[in-house]
Amino acid sequence: MVNVLIVEDSRISRESFERQLAASPDFIVLAAIENAANAEIACMRNKIDLVLMDVCTADDESGLEAAARIKKNYPRVKVIVMTSMPEHSFLQKARLSGCDSFWYKEYGSVDLIDICRRTLSGERVWPEETPVLRIGLARSDEFTDRELDVIRTIAQGMRYEEISEALCMSVNTVKYHIRNILQKTGFHSTVQLISEVVEKRLVLPKY
Repeated sequence: MVNVLIVEDSRISRESFERQLAASPDFIVLAAIENAANAEIACMRNKIDLVLMDVCTADDESGLEAAARIKKNYPRVKVIVMTSMPEHSFLQKARLSGCDSFWYKEYGSVDLIDICRRTLSGERVWPEETPVLRIGLARSDEFTDRELDVIRTIAQGMRYEEISEALCMSVNTVKYHIRNILQKTGFHSTVQLISEVVEKRLVLPKY
């Protein structure tokens, strides 16, 4: 039997995952919690084999940071990062945290039980790309990685000079990227741009 910890702030989703796992004879849900800050404690107190970790959890606690701590201190535990957010940086951050697999709850064709079994067998299951969104006149996959970096720093409230320092580029290069982004999207200001990318969750500065 596989002992599972679910970390999910939505009660409806949490109960849905529990029902799906309970329907399989292979899994036992030992704990289902809403806050990633308590995930490591749950692993310490229980013999957890698999963690289903939401990225955005209660009290704005980051599931990615909790996952990194679990993989460091309990490397035998398999961790599947879950999200319904199309935030462009989550895939890379999950890889850096050492997670075993990544699951988009509302995108793609892999179901929960399938990704759990494949991950436990040693496979690393990752989507090839983030979900594509419409941002103004552009598709999110039309932005370069550098443009996405610039968008994220603007969303964090940085000024041109701060963006220049943070991304190791000149102020003129920052302005060049912003002009290109606005041209692609058809927006007339960065205020419009950030309102759109945050509303559609392409960028979530807290995580």
